[in-house]
Amino acid sequence: MAQILPDPVLLVLIFAIIILLMFVGFIILVVMVYKKKQAVFINEKLLQEIEHRNVILEKELEIQKKIQEERERISHDMHDDLGAGISALKLQAEFLKQKVGEQHLKEDIDDLLKTSEEMNLSMREMLWSLNSSNDNLGNFMQYVSLYAESFFKKTDVKINITRKVELPDTKLNAEIRRNFFLCAKEALNNVYKHSKAQNVDILFTLKDHLFTMEIIDDGVGLEESLTSGNGLNNMRRRIQNLCGLFVIKPSEKGLHLVFEIKL
Repeated sequence: MAQILPDPVLLVLIFAIIILLMFVGFIILVVMVYKKKQAVFINEKLLQEIEHRNVILEKELEIQKKIQEERERISHDMHDDLGAGISALKLQAEFLKQKVGEQHLKEDIDDLLKTSEEMNLSMREMLWSLNSSNDNLGNFMQYVSLYAESFFKKTDVKINITRKVELPDTKLNAEIRRNFFLCAKEALNNVYKHSKAQNVDILFTLKDHLFTMEIIDDGVGLEESLTSGNGLNNMRRRIQNLCGLFVIKPSEKGLHLVFEIKL
């Protein structure tokens, strides 16, 4: 039987198809190897970036630790040195008061004792602001409440404290804590001097990371001429420097001050 030879054109076509498939396979292989190398390169870059960020974070934490240690050192030094000095000054002034007979000298010594007491109070406020263990909402609210109760202790003004804060351990850094306290102190001082109020409500609220402190009195309110007074301007400036909000809410009686900041 005669052997049938394949058509040369068909052989060339089959050979060309085989070559084309091999070429396509080679291209696919090259692309896969390239993508794999690219993925490895990207992962290495990400790891390097994460490592770099970790190094920066460790440095920042170290700086924060040193700042905290320095705050604690200053706090202890002030308590030991300045506190002891003020106490000694008060004792010496009281001793002198017992010795002198002239009334005008006794009055001068009384002024000295009053000044030393004010210095002692200011020092305690600074020690409180420096102590890093107080950097949370719970300690802040407690300190403001104790200050308000002590401030109006010898008056007929009744203090009402309301706390709507479910997470009192929420961090409140020293800058916010000190400025909010100074605003509360200024507001309470204004109530004592100008409002003739019988009741003062202090309301603390924390909702969606928004911390609010409201101070409300039932006094005579605020005269139009006092809306731009130094006290209110100081409070407004302190809160604005913290990127917070200070508002005087409308009130039928007395004054309603609102201090807000996003934590």
